[in-house]
Amino acid sequence: MADQISADALMRAAGLPEDIAAGTLPGLTKALAALEAETGLSEEGRGRALAQFQDNLARLSAIVSDRASHPEIADVVIDRPVFILGLPRCGTSILHALIGADPQVRTPLQWEVAAPSPPPEAATFDSDPRADGFDAYVAANFTGAWADVLKAHPIGARVPQECGMILETAFQGINPTMLFSLPGYYQWYRDANTRFGYQVHKMWLQHLAWKNSRKRWVLKVQEHAYHLPELMSVYPDAVLVQPHRDPVTVMASISRLIEVIRCVSFTQIDRAALGQELLHLWHDGQVRSMAWRKANPQVQVHDLRFKDIVADPVSAVRGVYAHADMDFTSETEAAVAGWWAANPSDKHGQHKYELADYGLTREQVESVYADYITTYGNYL
Repeated sequence: MADQISADALMRAAGLPEDIAAGTLPGLTKALAALEAETGLSEEGRGRALAQFQDNLARLSAIVSDRASHPEIADVVIDRPVFILGLPRCGTSILHALIGADPQVRTPLQWEVAAPSPPPEAATFDSDPRADGFDAYVAANFTGAWADVLKAHPIGARVPQECGMILETAFQGINPTMLFSLPGYYQWYRDANTRFGYQVHKMWLQHLAWKNSRKRWVLKVQEHAYHLPELMSVYPDAVLVQPHRDPVTVMASISRLIEVIRCVSFTQIDRAALGQELLHLWHDGQVRSMAWRKANPQVQVHDLRFKDIVADPVSAVRGVYAHADMDFTSETEAAVAGWWAANPSDKHGQHKYELADYGLTREQVESVYADYITTYGNYL
């Protein structure tokens, strides 16, 4: 009951209308209950989690309020959005950024997802002071132990943002689990019907595109794999792209990244337990994704190799454009090549990791991911 009261209090503070509050409440309630049960968090970590939950509700409230003031936002058409799927650490962020460099493409940028109200405008998009504010936040906070996050994952005002930061505003995304563990919330999220989350996701895209639209949206986050039926119910014309990489490398890399992300919130981290958690968590998503793809062969997914993205990014992007029926122009090629030249993999230092650090062996990973390896072996 205490968790329910806390959820209601947070809802009242956010001022969400009844229909939005009703869709958000189940996930928020589960997240708060899981937070109460999480014993490994420090007091600072617990406070960080609650602040994150409040920020999620505040950002959603801003979207809803602007939409009420400007009902025409609901009329914005989202045409054939491209969703990049895949395991973490398999080139999805690189591919997202490469395509996002194309001026005809719209990706959500990190500053506008962090501070969406008022809706961004094309005329001031490149000079909006919220972007500098976001970069100042990154400079102030991603220091010390947390600085290593930047070695593995790009963070900056004008870096494309993952859909996870949007879905979490509806409390139908996986971010609370990544940041704070919360296994009870993850179990709920994995099995929940997240259609409401994708309805909120579309509200965000309409909001961001209202005064700053481009030809096509390109989006990404690994958690889409868990809920493709809900994604396709809201975006029936979505175009799907999936890079692949050896899951042994994936598990070592993501384990290190999540360890660094959580280190500021936990008193200590059991590396072996973290390895087991992530080994099975991300496989859950691929099981769902593979089953959905097998049951829906009419939906063509463009599969590609991580190795090919880094070997020839221009060619990799050209293949995505052909699949998505997008114009690959000389301006596109120059933008893609320019981004690649300006963003070497070690721009913020090397992201170093070893599978054994997390109590995992190649044999363990290959055993759990045997179905994935069999299905996508040609792309690994």
